[in-house]
Amino acid sequence: MDYLLHYRSPLGALTLASDGLSLVGLWFDDQKYFGAGLEQACENAVLPEFELARRWLDLYFSGRIPDFTPPLSLRGTAFQVAVWETLRTIPYAHTATYGSIADRVARQMKAPRMSARAVGSAVAHNPISLIVPCHRVIGADGRLTGYAGGVHRKQYLLALERADN
Repeated sequence: MDYLLHYRSPLGALTLASDGLSLVGLWFDDQKYFGAGLEQACENAVLPEFELARRWLDLYFSGRIPDFTPPLSLRGTAFQVAVWETLRTIPYAHTATYGSIADRVARQMKAPRMSARAVGSAVAHNPISLIVPCHRVIGADGRLTGYAGGVHRKQYLLALERADN
């Protein structure tokens, strides 16, 4: 069973999901792919990992860099998880392009090349927004392309971090 907690952010309502041990989801309530990967039966709960995630979000939205990460469990294909783990390496206030992530994942998976479009799809399906920073991924020309939570949120988050895009 999965458990849920709701959080009010400056950008709107968020829903957090846990398997009882780790965070498995963090979505803006109106974002694309909301709740993807959740079990059918969910109930509201107050859990230690939710308290850590709430503290992380409070720090983040106050403009401070959280110095910890709540326990995470990424649910997806091996390729998706590889992309999401790569997203976690993008430092606060920095950005990376879909192409650069594709190159890194290709090297990691020992593939001759990787499609930036396939990476874009995996990024869009990221189940743990903000903590797995998909908002830090930009187009090759520096444009703020696609964000499942909305480009207006991506712009706000990068401005909050004062990202170097």
